[in-house]
Order: sequence, then structure tokens, then C-alpha cells
Amino acid sequence: MTLGPLMIDVAGLTLSGEEVARLRDPRIGGVILFARNYASVGQVRELVAAIQAVRAPKLLVAVDQEGGRVQRFRDGFSKLPPARWLGRQYDADAERARELAHACGWLMAAELLDVGIDLSFAPVVDLDLGFSEVIGDRAFHQDAEVVANLASAYVQGMRKAGMRAVAKHFPGHGAVVADSHHELPHDPRELAAMDGDLLPYRRLIANGLSGVMMAHVKFPAIDRRIASLSPYWVQTELRRKLGFSGAIFSDDLSMSAADIAGDIAERVRQALDAGADMVLICNDANAVTQVLEVLDDLGNPASQARLVAIRPHSIEWVAGQLHETDGWQSVIARLAAADAPPSLVLDG
Repeated sequence: MTLGPLMIDVAGLTLSGEEVARLRDPRIGGVILFARNYASVGQVRELVAAIQAVRAPKLLVAVDQEGGRVQRFRDGFSKLPPARWLGRQYDADAERARELAHACGWLMAAELLDVGIDLSFAPVVDLDLGFSEVIGDRAFHQDAEVVANLASAYVQGMRKAGMRAVAKHFPGHGAVVADSHHELPHDPRELAAMDGDLLPYRRLIANGLSGVMMAHVKFPAIDRRIASLSPYWVQTELRRKLGFSGAIFSDDLSMSAADIAGDIAERVRQALDAGADMVLICNDANAVTQVLEVLDDLGNPASQARLVAIRPHSIEWVAGQLHETDGWQSVIARLAAADAPPSLVLDG
């Protein structure tokens, strides 16, 4: 059996019999977890194992574990800073900030790999241009060079732990006000004005980036379709011009920004036709049912190969014993020291 092109969610802390049956459908290729799926480290480890035992090859299991506002697993996991914290560190000391970004990427990835999770949809490489509240402190910085430098270090840290990175949201979500969860954002810029947004992708792709998540943003001066459903953005810009050969994920097609494309089955069809390897349908079990009633696509061989290739490589510790390693303890101490307030010295 192959990995299908759909990534869906599950309802709770354990799998129901109905969910097990659904996950056996060959059109399903992955599961994304949310805060509602987490009660403890041990519980989520068992849930992930149950998902991966459903069939072979094992389904991909993903989560959004960026840090700051977007960290689905908290109690029992390290508190991860928002990306903007790293940007502020960069303004004070660029080299130290790169080291901290590497440490954050390693820590995030290592703690997820330790419970069996394959992917975190990270890092965010949108620019913090001061418009988008939904991005806000999830972005490293407003300067594209700083974002590229910090994101590169973060991805290297993830890679050292054993996890592949999925940069988001291509081609950029930082210049729009609207939140794509609730409405469709429009970015009026011409392509020539987006060099900064694309710079982090160029840098990461040149260094072997494994995954990209598309944005539900419309760029009407460039293409009539929203980026996540656009052959122009997926094939012409990302694949051909930027030379990206890794896995491409849609953002959640249940989000309101995708309503413009029609019902959920039509959105899935357009995303796959545009060139996505895997599309997400989250928090809407009825939508998944609607798609499975009409979708024949099992994914093409090239997509399946890319999805297999994005799996983690081997970890360097015994699963469940991460916190006992010198590497974990060293990273925790380094981040705690960086976050501590400066000592107050009174000159007598």
C-alpha cells in the first residue's frame, strides 16, 4: 500500500474503531495532531504508535510545534520561544542568535521524534512586515536576510536531530492583514516586489529543504488563483524557478480562505492538480467523508517518493530517554541562560 495524498486529523486521545477503518483507506497518507490529542508524553507516544500500526507503510504523523503561540504539546515538552525572540537575539548578536536558532530547531525536533512524530510544520519563514496578526511573532524578523540566516540555522538543528523541515507559508503571508483561517487575504504586489519573501526559500532550497507548505493567499497581480491551488505558484515558481524537488503540502483546505475554490472536494482536486503532494483537511470529519466519496487519486509515484523521503532519519538516542542525554540537557541550559534577565550590577 502507498501513502495517499490526504492528511487528516483524529478526534481525541485514542483512536476509535471508525478512525482506524478510515486510516486504512489508501487515499489517506498522514495524520495531523492538535492540542486536543495531547494529555501527556506517554499518552501521545501511544497514540502515535497506534496510528503508525494501522498499516504499512506507516502513515506520516505531523503537528504544528513552532513555539510561542503555536505549540500544540506543552506540559511535558519544553516551552519553545516564538521565532521573533530569535530575531531580537539576532539584532543584539547575530552569531549567538544563529546558535540559539540551531538549538531551538534541534530541541523542537528531538522532543517530537522521541514520541514518534515524523514532522513539525516549521519553520515559518514569512517576513514580519507588521501587517499580519496571524503571523506576527511567529516570524523571525522583517529583514529577509535575517529570516534566511535564522531559518537556515533552525533547519540545520532539526536535521541534526533527525527531522526534515517544512518551511511555510509559500510564497509569503507577511504582507496581508486578513487571517486565512477566516477570510481570503489579497496581496496586491507584483512579483518583482516579492524578492524578499522568496529569499528565505531560495536559501533553504539551495541547502536541501525537504518540504514546503503553501499559503492560502491570493496575489491577483500575478495569478488569478490562490497560491495553494495555483499551478503557477507550485509548478512555475516553486518547482521550476526555485528548483524545489521536495514534498509540497497544502495548508488546511477547510480554512475559509479556500472557500473561493468551491466545495471541499473541488478544493482538494485543484490543490492536487496544481502539484501538491499532500493536502490537509482538518477539524471537519464530514469534509473528509465528502472527499473520499469522489476522490480516486492515490497519488502519483513521484509524490509518493517525495513523501517517503520526508520521513525522519535515525535518531541518536534510545526512544524515551532523550532527557537523559547530554545533548538535551546542554540545549535546555543554553536556552535558559539566553532567556534569563541580565544581572543587575550596582556601581558603588
